[in-house]
Amino acid sequence: MRKRKPVRHKQVREVERQLEEVMGMDVDLSEGFIELAHFEGRDILLLDRTIVGIRLEIGDSQRWVPTIRGILHWKPDRCWAAVDDGATPFLLNGADCMGAGVHIADPSVEAGGFVWVRDQDRGTPISIGIALVDGDEMMEMAKGKAISTIHWIGDELWMIEA
Repeated sequence: MRKRKPVRHKQVREVERQLEEVMGMDVDLSEGFIELAHFEGRDILLLDRTIVGIRLEIGDSQRWVPTIRGILHWKPDRCWAAVDDGATPFLLNGADCMGAGVHIADPSVEAGGFVWVRDQDRGTPISIGIALVDGDEMMEMAKGKAISTIHWIGDELWMIEA
């Protein structure tokens, strides 16, 4: 992690707005200690020394999205896809999510947009990525990739001790 610097709440209002838009819920960063940093060429957002946001290229623009720790912190209820236990070991190794492993998906997921993958039984987040197809289409797929994985439990971003 490089170029770590504390920032004021008013400096990250746009970040807060983008996170709210992606997750479909209110995000309040004003109560915590906020920092911005860089990790492997990407901007990251720290809230109380926990990496809760990352700036990704989605479509043709840069957008702030929650990391897995951010999802655990805010518990959003949209932009998700649930996978069975058979897909989990592959996702924990950084593999892209195949459509056959997706059993349920939020209908608001759009192709080219942010999506987080969760365990079907427990609802715990496993990875985040970019949807390659719409949520409705994910549930009907028998083969092919549905989600391009960007960050997962156990990767270098997850293992950082902030």
